[in-house]
Amino acid sequence: MFGISFSELLLVSLVALLVLGPERLPGAARTAGLWIGRLKRSFNSIKQEVEREIGADDIRRQLHNEHILSMEQEARKILNPQSLMPETPTPPVANSEASVPAPATSAEATPAANTTPEPTQPPRAP
Repeated sequence: MFGISFSELLLVSLVALLVLGPERLPGAARTAGLWIGRLKRSFNSIKQEVEREIGADDIRRQLHNEHILSMEQEARKILNPQSLMPETPTPPVANSEASVPAPATSAEATPAANTTPEPTQPPRAP
């Protein structure tokens, strides 16, 4: 993270051993570990809070932009209603062909319609 190599860590540990001595070094290392852990947790919590704020700002900005767009569309409708009106449909033509049903297609025909009709015979008297 900070670009500390193994040789630099070894040098810092040797200086700490000489300054603190072998009796106090384990306690100092434990304390240093606790402080580093607390710093990491605080930095992570600050980072998460900033990310939440940025996300909330993005959402607010997006909602504001959508509100502005809807207001702009309403203003366009009010100021120029003719350009947004749909074309008027043509009135239906009143003629006799419009009410005549179309002939059935071959797919709609029944199988009985495809057979040849049988000649009908007059009924016999008893």
